Amino acid sequence: MKMVAQVRDGLSQREVARACRVSLSTVQRWLTRAGDLPLDEVDWGTRPSGCRVSPRRTKAKVEDQVLTIRRQLRTKSDLGEYGPEAIQRELKARGRPAIGIATIARILSRRGALDGRQRVRRQAPPPGWFLNDVADQFAELDSFDAIEDLVIRGGTDVNVLTGISLHGGLCAAWPMEQVTAKATVNCLIEHWREFGRPRYAKFDNGTIFQGAHQWPDSFGRVTRLCLSLQITPVFAPPLSRGFQADIEAFNRRWQEAVWSRFQFRKRDDVASQSRRFVAAHRQRYGVRIEDAPHRRPFPQNWRLNLQKPLRGTVIYIRETDAQGRADVLGHTYDVSPAWVHRLVRADVDLTKSQIRFHSLRRKEPHQHHLLATHRYDVPKKRFQE
Repeated sequence: MKMVAQVRDGLSQREVARACRVSLSTVQRWLTRAGDLPLDEVDWGTRPSGCRVSPRRTKAKVEDQVLTIRRQLRTKSDLGEYGPEAIQRELKARGRPAIGIATIARILSRRGALDGRQRVRRQAPPPGWFLNDVADQFAELDSFDAIEDLVIRGGTDVNVLTGISLHGGLCAAWPMEQVTAKATVNCLIEHWREFGRPRYAKFDNGTIFQGAHQWPDSFGRVTRLCLSLQITPVFAPPLSRGFQADIEAFNRRWQEAVWSRFQFRKRDDVASQSRRFVAAHRQRYGVRIEDAPHRRPFPQNWRLNLQKPLRGTVIYIRETDAQGRADVLGHTYDVSPAWVHRLVRADVDLTKSQIRFHSLRRKEPHQHHLLATHRYDVPKKRFQE
C-alpha cells in the first residue's frame, strides 16, 4: 500500500523500489493490483491470483461416489478388499466413468479415508544399554575386534587388532602378521597400562578372545587377563546386530582412512600409517576422551598369572531358544518358558559359583529383570599355556 501511494504522489517506480528495498517488478505487480481503485478499496491480500481449485480436479459428486463405494466394500465385500483397485473394479461393474487408480488414491488421501498406520519409531536405547552403569555413564567399556585377511601386494598378510572405548572414543590399532591370544594380551596390557583400566571389556565370541569352543567351561587367556585386572569381560551375542556397532564402525573408518588410501610395500608401513591415524583420532576426540567416565589406574607390580584361581564375573549376552533355554560355556540352562527367542544377559559369577540370567529389552533398556539363577561349578583344571 505504501509503495502504491508513493508512486501516485509522484515518485518514480525505481525510486520507490530502492527506498523499500524490493525489486522493480514487485512495485509494478502491486501497481497492477491497485489499478485505478482508491487505496482503501484495493484487495491487499497476498493470496496468489488464479483459481483456488484446479479445473482438472475430480468433481465433488464423483469423490462422494468413491467414498460411498469404499464404505460399502469395507462392510459387504466378500474378499474384504476396499482399496483403490477394488473401488475401480466396482465403478466399472456399475457402469460409472472410469477413474485411474492413482486418482482414487488421491481422493481417499484428500478426504482422509486411508487406514494406513504410520510406522512407530521408538527412541534408540542409550549406548551400552545392556549394562546399567555403562548406560548411565558411570563406567567405561572398551570394545576390541580384529580386522582379518588383508594382503599387501606380493602376499604379505596383515591382520589388525582394534579397540575403542564406548563413551570416550579412545581408539587403538595394532597391525600384525596374525592376531593371536598371546599378541592380544600383550596389546591390551600395553593399552591399559598407558590409559588406565575400564570397568568392562567387550569382545566377540571368537576363540582368540573367549577361548576354545570344543570344550565346555573354557576360559581363554584374554578372559583370564581381564579377571586378573578386575575388568569384567563381556561377550556379545553371536549373529546379533547392534552390540558390536561401535567397534565395527571404527574398523570401517580405519580401513577407509589407512588401508584404502595408500599402497603399502611392507607391514611396517601399515603400522606407521596406523599410528599416525590413531594419534590424529585421539587428538580429534580429546575433549570427549577427557569427559568420559573415570578409568582406574593400572596396578603397580602386577604380573599376569594364568594359573590363578578364577574370581570375578564374566558376562555372556545370549538369545534363548524356542523352549526358553540359553547356551553358556558349553552348557544349556533353563531360563524361562515365557522368554523365548529373546535376549538375556548371563552373569557368570565365579566368586559365588552361580549364573544369573537377566532379561534384556531395547524398549526398556534400564529394566533387566532376573529370570533364573543356576549353580555353576568353577573349573579348577590347570590352564594350558
